[in-house]
Amino acid sequence: MRIGLPFSMGATKDRGTARDGSPGAGARPRPLHMVYPWWRLAVGLVVVVLIGVAALGIGSVNVPPLTTTKILVDQIPFVEVEGDWPNGWNSIIWNIRFPRVVLAGLVGACLAIAGAAYQGLFRNPLAEPGLIGVSSGAALGATVVLVTSVPFYVFGYSLLPIAAFAGGIVTVAVAYTVSRQSNGVPLLTLILAGVAIASLATAVSSLLMIRSDPDVRPLLSWLLGGGLISSQWDDIYLLLPYLVVGALILLGYSRILNTFQVNEEEAKQLGVNVEKTKIVLVVVATLITAASVSVAGIVGFVGLIAPHAVRLIWGQDNRFLLPMAMLAGAGFMIAADLIGRTIANPSELPVGVVTSFCGAPFFLYLLRQRRVVL
Repeated sequence: MRIGLPFSMGATKDRGTARDGSPGAGARPRPLHMVYPWWRLAVGLVVVVLIGVAALGIGSVNVPPLTTTKILVDQIPFVEVEGDWPNGWNSIIWNIRFPRVVLAGLVGACLAIAGAAYQGLFRNPLAEPGLIGVSSGAALGATVVLVTSVPFYVFGYSLLPIAAFAGGIVTVAVAYTVSRQSNGVPLLTLILAGVAIASLATAVSSLLMIRSDPDVRPLLSWLLGGGLISSQWDDIYLLLPYLVVGALILLGYSRILNTFQVNEEEAKQLGVNVEKTKIVLVVVATLITAASVSVAGIVGFVGLIAPHAVRLIWGQDNRFLLPMAMLAGAGFMIAADLIGRTIANPSELPVGVVTSFCGAPFFLYLLRQRRVVL
């Protein structure tokens, strides 16, 4: 089985190599290093931008794509664009839709790269960002704020994203502590501990909702990704550092992540510090997921669909899979949010409903394919 290694293993002799090691007749030189497909990333970025421009112009008030582009360019400092569009369009595009589209793209990118990292680490094609309990923990934190007497605002700041972020981190920390053994952290034990802790968090959330007096519809909307409905620039400023720093760390580990495609023993033989890698990948992916859930709510299947869509088309190499999954997740999330806010106009569907409609059939397809392979 061929895997992408984190370093070059040296030149490989071809079929036409002479006995002394020199190339024989008909020998074909083999490159030692992969030519990174920058053009694919560029094309993917252009596609995401086009989806975003389309999402900005579509809604209760439709704005032509060219006008949308002019309005965005007009916001650049020292740049003025002449136009005859209504004054209200500037506010609609820049103040209402643009933060929501950008936040949707960032959340999709976060969930996609976290899902790709989990799939590579756990060697499980069905792994997704909420696998070890971060989503259930975030839901419990949000439930405490929304249905109990805990104040919603403190010093002018909402406690909802803080509680959701803390709930997700605490849940994963408990699962990691329970699964830790003297010789490290077995991945299967970590998954099982995460499932158990997530079930407990879900049970507590359900109990709080049943015993609560206030209307639980805001909570149900948030649990389905309804956080995007009230998105603001502050949410972007909160999420962006987690995505940038976390993505850089995960991309730096992409070569090492390739060595996990066989098993941990093979990775150790190649000089990889397996336990340190587990800790770094789990912590970074969890922080990225918790940050995205804290601002957008729980959105399922993005971290499952985006990495697999890239993997089915361009292969398993995490050096390319991780960044391309981010673009695929961003584009998918923007498109899903666009469908959610227009398909039931004038009301809106939480984006989690749309992603579930798309993701559930894809999940069943993966299960079917995995059963056939086995």
